[in-house]
Amino acid sequence: MHIRHLAIILLLAIGPMQLGAQDMPLYKQVVKELSSAKYQGRGYARDGANKAGEYLRTEFTKAGVDKVTLQHFAIDINTFSGKMGLWADGKKLIPGVDFSMREYSPGVRGEFPLYFIDTLDFNPDRIYADLARPEYADCMVVCEFWFTYKHRDVFSKLQKAGECPNAGLIYTWTSPIKFYKAYGDHVVDKPIIWVTPEAIEGVKRVRANIDNKFLDNYGLFNVIAKVEGASHDSCYVFTAHYDHLGNLGRKVFYAGANDNASGTATIVTLAAYYAKNRPAYDMYFIAFSGEDANLRGSEFFAQHPVVPLEQIRYLFNIDMIGDNNPVQYCECSDEGMRGFALLEQINASKGYFKSLNRGELAANSDHYPFATRHVPCIFLENEEGDAFQYYHTIYDDYKHAVFDSYEPVFRLITDFISQY
Repeated sequence: MHIRHLAIILLLAIGPMQLGAQDMPLYKQVVKELSSAKYQGRGYARDGANKAGEYLRTEFTKAGVDKVTLQHFAIDINTFSGKMGLWADGKKLIPGVDFSMREYSPGVRGEFPLYFIDTLDFNPDRIYADLARPEYADCMVVCEFWFTYKHRDVFSKLQKAGECPNAGLIYTWTSPIKFYKAYGDHVVDKPIIWVTPEAIEGVKRVRANIDNKFLDNYGLFNVIAKVEGASHDSCYVFTAHYDHLGNLGRKVFYAGANDNASGTATIVTLAAYYAKNRPAYDMYFIAFSGEDANLRGSEFFAQHPVVPLEQIRYLFNIDMIGDNNPVQYCECSDEGMRGFALLEQINASKGYFKSLNRGELAANSDHYPFATRHVPCIFLENEEGDAFQYYHTIYDDYKHAVFDSYEPVFRLITDFISQY
């Protein structure tokens, strides 16, 4: 055979193998779908998270897995899907751009004078005395967030009914303004609003018309897909959370393309890959809900595992890998360090990332409930790239999605599985 013809045949043979590993079109399709308006930020008030979970059940089934089950649990969570109006000296502020809500804030209606904290000459006794003066009756106390965090004993007092006469608090946070849900399992006495410094600077009064709705015992579910391997005495587990922040009022939602449609799409494509390339061990692909409500879905699974935790050979938690930083951030359990050494060897050999940057283990994603139970696991998150600036903002949408890290993450994981 002519050598040129042989080369063409070899290229045609190799091409499908390369394309058959990671699946960028499917990855992009899942990211785009999950970050669409259909799921309203995959939150709780409008059932967006559960609608997204049903979509994932269908996607796992289409991927060819052997079994898909739903693991139901319930949470208490504060939400903001009703009225969301705030005016500063008569100027209407934009939800998600100029302001957002502290996750455990009640709703608030009314007009209020402002009292700005003097952070350079901070004197709690003087503040308490000032707030008792008639001109500051029912005022909103304004302060930079990180300063309030350093002096949380004082500001906790300002949050409590009967302690101080202020109506609520406004914490300033630099743009782009962020939103959180982690500690929304309760509601404090007084409203707390995040506002950009420029939106509140020099303002004398604010008017608010903001609704909250507290959901008691709200039902959610984890989506668990299984691909059976040749051996059933141990398994690999791949996790990603599919819930996100949901709504901020009636018109604004947080799409969460990077956080964490990117990780969820990755485990869908991994499931499709291993359904076609049968592994040596059972594989579980778990899409968790309730992560943005303080790891509630993964904690529930760790307490009620569908496979004994001691049978997990290694667990990969994939969160926010939709970015382009050439350095891959990781966290490992103590038991996962042997695996981390292998990942470093593979990465050094293949050059998927410039380096793997291992940080201190923290309760910042769904690997943590497993790490505390001595499961060998690693957390993969691509930080500080172009997409990271939009973390927990309305700009983390498909328009700003970045896809660079998907392929190297996929290849790093599949290479690891073949060698571990």
